[in-house]
Amino acid sequence: MTTTGKIAAAFMVLLALSSCANTIRGVGRDTASAVNATQDAGRSVDRAAKR
Repeated sequence: MTTTGKIAAAFMVLLALSSCANTIRGVGRDTASAVNATQDAGRSVDRAAKR
């Protein structure tokens, strides 16, 4: 493998790893938002039921 090929391969590996980290963080934020929305909806239903 040439030096250019090795550098290109290393770049692709770094790109893949950084993409995975961003995806995992994004999924974590989306999950947290879904949990918060579900809790807010539950509170709204609880308040409406108490009226």
